[in-house]
Amino acid sequence: MATHNRLRSRCSLGAAKWNPGILYRFTPGFRFAAPRLSSIKKRKIFSFLALASLSLSSCMVGPNYVPPKLVVPPQFKEAKGKKIMGTVRKNWKPIQPQDDIDRGEWWKIFNEPVLNDLENQLNHFNQSIVNAEANFRQSLAIVDQARANLYPTVVGAFSLFRQRQAGGATSIISTSGTSGTATTNIAPAATTTTIYSAFLNASWEPDIWGLVRRTIEADLSLAQSNEALIGVTRLSAQGALAQYYFELRTLDKAQKYLDETVIAYRKILIFTRNQYKSGVVSRAEVVQAQIQLESAQASAINNGILRGQYEHAIAVLMGRPPAYFSLKPAIIKLKPPAIPLEVPTAWLERRPDIAQAERLVQQASALIGVAVAAYFPNLTLNGTVSAAGRSFHQLIHKPAISWSAGMQLAETFFDGGYRAAGVRAAKEQYIAQVANYRQVVLTAFQDVEDNLISLRLLEKQGITQDKQATDALYALKIVKNQYKAGTVPYMNVLTAQISALAAEQAATQIDGLQMTSAVGLVKALGGGWVAVIPPKLPKA
Repeated sequence: MATHNRLRSRCSLGAAKWNPGILYRFTPGFRFAAPRLSSIKKRKIFSFLALASLSLSSCMVGPNYVPPKLVVPPQFKEAKGKKIMGTVRKNWKPIQPQDDIDRGEWWKIFNEPVLNDLENQLNHFNQSIVNAEANFRQSLAIVDQARANLYPTVVGAFSLFRQRQAGGATSIISTSGTSGTATTNIAPAATTTTIYSAFLNASWEPDIWGLVRRTIEADLSLAQSNEALIGVTRLSAQGALAQYYFELRTLDKAQKYLDETVIAYRKILIFTRNQYKSGVVSRAEVVQAQIQLESAQASAINNGILRGQYEHAIAVLMGRPPAYFSLKPAIIKLKPPAIPLEVPTAWLERRPDIAQAERLVQQASALIGVAVAAYFPNLTLNGTVSAAGRSFHQLIHKPAISWSAGMQLAETFFDGGYRAAGVRAAKEQYIAQVANYRQVVLTAFQDVEDNLISLRLLEKQGITQDKQATDALYALKIVKNQYKAGTVPYMNVLTAQISALAAEQAATQIDGLQMTSAVGLVKALGGGWVAVIPPKLPKA
């Protein structure tokens, strides 16, 4: 009763008043005699006007969708360099998904031709994207199915029957003067009848309470969510490919230093063995040199294993078997592109996962209306026209026509709380989707903040490590000069060379982390900062 009273204000039934607090069941069926043709035309006009007025006076029960209230700071903490206090409300704004903004070919900011080519292939052949696109098209078909329920259903049929019926026996009694009477049985010929018939049935359930329209709204929201999921899948695959590519190139560069380190340790082992033969060093030092060489060799082999795994992952992302794909080793510049100091929060609205979560909220809101509509009576209009004749010519030109029309208004008196439970379930689903939407937004902010602080601190770490590598190279140069002057043994040169290689390798690893963090920031922002950018936020 309370549910109906709350929904009463949502319905507009013209001048007539209807009390939704009273539930009833009314299922009349009317049959009419066949009127004259002129009367049929008049009734068609009247029926059309009646149905039109009924549709115009219909309503939509359930809540009208309003996006969840969610405010976010307009600037990122790690981009500004100082904390945004939650009490500064004037700098906060409601978030509005803008996933339809063109993201462009964001990977081109890294200026890597091989990566550009790989990304283009991924966009065409990645099977996860193909799957997401097919799911989206399927959801559009479901929307079309739901929309079809707004229209009448018309069914027609044509039938042909031939019937053979045998006549009953006839007795003929004859009388003669000599023999009295005689009875003769005569079997008449059987009759065959052919009947041609056709009928047309139309039925329609007007969407008075908005059940169908709320269903369409829910299905359309789900379709939009699946459309956003295409963006989620595509951006995730593009970002993964870019990160795998830079990880692979980092390993290529590291392989150079690892191979040179193995060569240096091999020279140390040879040098140590010669010293051992001369009695300068002990056997323990030879074993130690052997261990160092084997450790360096193991690191070089492990580096190759990781490279192969990244190469296989890239192949799968592009929809290829790993056996049919390979990337030649290459050494590229591993320096991330320049990033603006302050990143507008509006860019976060480009994330497709936020749009997907928001549209699932709208779907849950519409499903509340679907559940509430079950409380209201259903009106069904039905009409049938049939024609029959003993020949096809008669069926077309002079048929025996009959028709019927009727309506049914049905309402459920008692369902054991089934509909009430459905409404409660729909409301809880809405609450869950709102919570999920807010969590997605919070996670999106965490992604951006994590990548921003990672880039900022990795830049500092990279500067320190580059300085260490430069100092190690300078130390190696000094030791080489000392060796040429005969003041130090060659062992010192090899040791300094290994230290320089280790410093270079560490710097390369930091450069690789910077590249993957830059790609992570692009993904977190929903597609980068070189595509179409939303306008700046107005000042509060």
